[in-house]
Amino acid sequence: MTTPLIHIHFDRQHVNTHTHTRTHAYFSCMHASGVSNPQCLSMNTHTLTDTRSLTHTHTQPIPGKTMATSALLRGGGGGAVKRLWSQLAPRASSTTLMTNAITATTTSTVFLAATAVTAASRASPLTAQKRGLKNLTIGVAKETDTGERRVAITPSNVPQLSKKGANVRVASGAGAAAGFADAVYEEAGASIVSPTDVWKSDLVLKVRPPTDEQVGLLEDRALVSLLFPMVNKDKIQQLSKQGSTAFALDMLLRTLSRGQAFDVLSSQANIAGYRAVIEAAHHLEQPFAGGMTAAGKIPPARVLVVGAGVAGLAAIQQAKSMNAIVNAFDVREAAAEQVASMGAKFLKVPFEEKGDAAGGYAKEMSAEWFEAARAMLLREMPSLDVIITTALIPGKKAPVLITKQMVDAMHTGSVTVDLASEAGGNVETTRPGEVYTTDNGVTCLGYTNWPSQMARTASTLFGNNVTKFVLSMDKDEQWTVDIDNDEAVRSMCVVHKGQPLDPYVPPPPASKAEGGADAAAAAKKEEAKEVDPKSAAMKQAFGATVGTGAAIGFGSLIPDAGLLSTFALSVWVGSNAVRGVTHALHSPLMATTNAISGMTIVGGLLQLGTPAPLSLATTAIALSSVNIVGGFVVTKKMLDMFRRPNDPPEYWHYFLAPAGAAMAGYGTLAYQGMVTPTVTSTLALASGLACIGGIAAMSKQETSRLSVMLALGGVGMGLTAAVGGMHELDQHNVAALAASSVIGGGVGYGIARRIQVTSLPQAVAGFHSLVGLAALATAYGDFVHHWDTFADLDNFHSTSLFLGAWMGSITFTGSIIACGKLAELKNLSSLFDSKPLSLPGRDLLNAGMLAGTVGCLGTFCVTKDPTVANTALLAGSGLSGLLGLHMTASIGGADMPVVITLLNSYSGWALCAEGFILDQPMLAIIGALIGSSGAFLTKIMCDGMNRSLVNVILGGFGSEAGAVKEEADQTHTQIDAESTVKDLLDAQKVAIIPGYGLAVAQAQNLVAEISKLLTDQGKEVLFGVHPVAGRMPGQLDVILAEAGVPYDQVLEMDGINEEMDDVDVALVIGANDTVNSAAETDPNSAIAGMPVIQVWNAKHVVFMKRSMASGYAGVNNPVFYKDNTDMLLGDAKATCEQLLNGLKAKL
Repeated sequence: MTTPLIHIHFDRQHVNTHTHTRTHAYFSCMHASGVSNPQCLSMNTHTLTDTRSLTHTHTQPIPGKTMATSALLRGGGGGAVKRLWSQLAPRASSTTLMTNAITATTTSTVFLAATAVTAASRASPLTAQKRGLKNLTIGVAKETDTGERRVAITPSNVPQLSKKGANVRVASGAGAAAGFADAVYEEAGASIVSPTDVWKSDLVLKVRPPTDEQVGLLEDRALVSLLFPMVNKDKIQQLSKQGSTAFALDMLLRTLSRGQAFDVLSSQANIAGYRAVIEAAHHLEQPFAGGMTAAGKIPPARVLVVGAGVAGLAAIQQAKSMNAIVNAFDVREAAAEQVASMGAKFLKVPFEEKGDAAGGYAKEMSAEWFEAARAMLLREMPSLDVIITTALIPGKKAPVLITKQMVDAMHTGSVTVDLASEAGGNVETTRPGEVYTTDNGVTCLGYTNWPSQMARTASTLFGNNVTKFVLSMDKDEQWTVDIDNDEAVRSMCVVHKGQPLDPYVPPPPASKAEGGADAAAAAKKEEAKEVDPKSAAMKQAFGATVGTGAAIGFGSLIPDAGLLSTFALSVWVGSNAVRGVTHALHSPLMATTNAISGMTIVGGLLQLGTPAPLSLATTAIALSSVNIVGGFVVTKKMLDMFRRPNDPPEYWHYFLAPAGAAMAGYGTLAYQGMVTPTVTSTLALASGLACIGGIAAMSKQETSRLSVMLALGGVGMGLTAAVGGMHELDQHNVAALAASSVIGGGVGYGIARRIQVTSLPQAVAGFHSLVGLAALATAYGDFVHHWDTFADLDNFHSTSLFLGAWMGSITFTGSIIACGKLAELKNLSSLFDSKPLSLPGRDLLNAGMLAGTVGCLGTFCVTKDPTVANTALLAGSGLSGLLGLHMTASIGGADMPVVITLLNSYSGWALCAEGFILDQPMLAIIGALIGSSGAFLTKIMCDGMNRSLVNVILGGFGSEAGAVKEEADQTHTQIDAESTVKDLLDAQKVAIIPGYGLAVAQAQNLVAEISKLLTDQGKEVLFGVHPVAGRMPGQLDVILAEAGVPYDQVLEMDGINEEMDDVDVALVIGANDTVNSAAETDPNSAIAGMPVIQVWNAKHVVFMKRSMASGYAGVNNPVFYKDNTDMLLGDAKATCEQLLNGLKAKL
């Protein structure tokens, strides 16, 4: 008969470090083995106000049992134990208690043992009940299987369990083979017990199934381990007879998302898959990656992975990372997509039979399927260097997929790695636990415990899984076996309180009628797209009515009718000039408008010599000078890239003469004192027209470099007119003007000279921020200038002043964030992470800040008190700055092209507001030009992605989020560089479609060389650039121009699509969403309706990508899986080098 024990544990807590301690005693009835049994004794917490007195005890021993009681008191003395015992003994009415021994130690720990002789020997059955983790003793068993080096939990898991109150006991030496000494467990808070005593814990954790002897030691307690109940039926029977509760970790419902944290099979299989490739590489008599040496070419290893579960995918990933050519196949159809995403080729067995079973596992296939699979594999064998098999069927012998005939067909030096060797093996020649070489020189690896090859890492992952599972059962501080509501617990629980449970099979997913839901959704969407012409016309008319009313209302607020006319015409003329700019020159266009927006310098010039603070004026002058000089240098650098070697010489610099003559004439008149306001206004008007002419010159490549001279002349005339309108300056102000101009110009020149083509997007964003800050400084300086007369300021000027500061502030902060995101400066701040910032209540925050600025605007316009107005202006500027920061940070890095163009537009409207503030029509003209330019480019970018501006700002993708429709048999084919070279040489017409990946890899020079080599061979080579490719409008055009690609070979999207039917080879480099056919064929796609380059119409498409991953939109690309498409995976620059070297070797 088992003898229970009463265990009393006092946990000392220091209340006052000088005089008092508090000790809590926890009582539980325990068997002699040390395993808690709360049914024997109900208990309360006993509090000792000091180490010598017990204030309360309450025990109710179960009568009729032979009992022995032990008390453990930490921090107390023998007197306290005796007093406790004296109170405990009388409670046992039907039990005679006899003290056997009292032993005191030097650590003030006292053990009290007593025996209780019952009046009757009656056994009462134990019934399961909930137990809090604080009353749970968890034992970690030592593995005894040969070759098993893992341990169930590691020292890092002990505090996780102890914090919940569990008492963790580890068998001596349990973690030694995995590198975890007993002392480390003790330091973590566990106690070390003998390998036998650990089985007397409430809950025993183990890796491998227990032996029959260990099952006997468990008795009626709980066990968590790998059990394989379909194989170890005798153990399940024994556990049931004992009244045990057993959890088989291998029975987890793997389709349960929350169960992934408990999935030891996956974590261990991941280790096994990785290790399999390492072992294969060790035994293979050639390098995995291959290479080109002076002595000859070494081909990469060809690897076949059989079974694309977790282990198989891990093996694929590792083999791909070692640059091997990897094929794989699996019985489950869902595995095809996973294999493709890893960059491997999926081999489909030519036999229709589904291999998916419930719970995410594979089922056993038919004999006919195996016959077809073996025939296919036999054909693959001669070309393979490594075979890695991972196919397992729960509860059954592993299927033999690689026969001896197949192994015999492999070449000498090849390797087979059988991860299923413990279950019999997938390779017929496998000898479990052995490594040997066959007669034909094939090395067969048959290790039976692959995770133990990396025991420390495997134990860490196993321990994390098990610990999370145990902690998940802590419901309201009680350890609960909830088989009714917890699918993870139910799927793993094979025996509950002695009751064997059938394997848990979740209900199958509801089958979808063929084409039903998808077809209905598509039909509904198509129906929704049908628009009544009458309704559409009425809607447009209503919009025009609202727009006209708003325009008239806005115009009525402008006191100067001439200024209104100038503004309206400037918007119209400027927008039409921008519309004529060729797409390839959109980047130089932005750089030019960036330079022109430096006309904010006029605000600083006009404030010199006024009551406005000198610091604000010089700040505006210096920042604007950076923009003017830097912007024009960058623009000229970009436009010079588009020059072809055979272009005739250009003499556009002579067009500086008209502007120079005008400025010289104005200066002469000023010196003679003959300048009139009309002359100044005329020169200012000429300045605006010259800037418009500079934009219009970009309509053709042939005149694009003229634009720099015209715009530069326009800015020069504008500055001359502004100087003519300045107040008389003293020497101090003149020195400040000179210093700030020279410093700003020098900084701008230095930045522009160092900018690389790939850094243009962030450079443009950085220049925008300076324009915004200059506009803010000018607006605030003008407010200070009117401080004493603020009460007389009309609403139009006060509104313009506030809006100038508002737009300047939002442009400044938004541009800073955009610059940081484009430069990928996330290490400096999370705001610069390319991922969108997602704060709770994001849209409410934006709406709140916008409402706040509107309130500040109202206050600023209504009040006549300059102090109140100053507060409103500063608050409004601060809120708009925060709004710009938050809105831009909440937009993903791939949407920065839209953000840049939008900020470009903001900077223009800020300059326009400055013109209204200062009564400078010239600034209104130029500001309207830049504002409309940025707005038009923003529309182009949004149209190119089939997205609305509101959608981009709010951070979503696409107007509607649709499910991705994928074919069940999607497979892709891979091609190597050598085969691609052959295809290029055989082609007569080649189209190269670059994406942002080309810019990131900086492979443009290699691509240009490839293009030149092919062109020299008489082949027609075209480039196709999508409107939204890159990180700013026209970036890829500039990059190609820098590499020397003639601009007449670079076509826009519509142009290249017209040529695509005649293209023999379309080489897609680093592009994805912009060549995705789902935009045209799948109405459910997130990019449905987006204009794309139709590469699939070419005779042969070669995709150069790092992996099979989707693009920014997160949408699968059906073009990858078309019959005429091959994937050339790897780094774009390295792959282009291989293509270039291959072409040179062939020519």
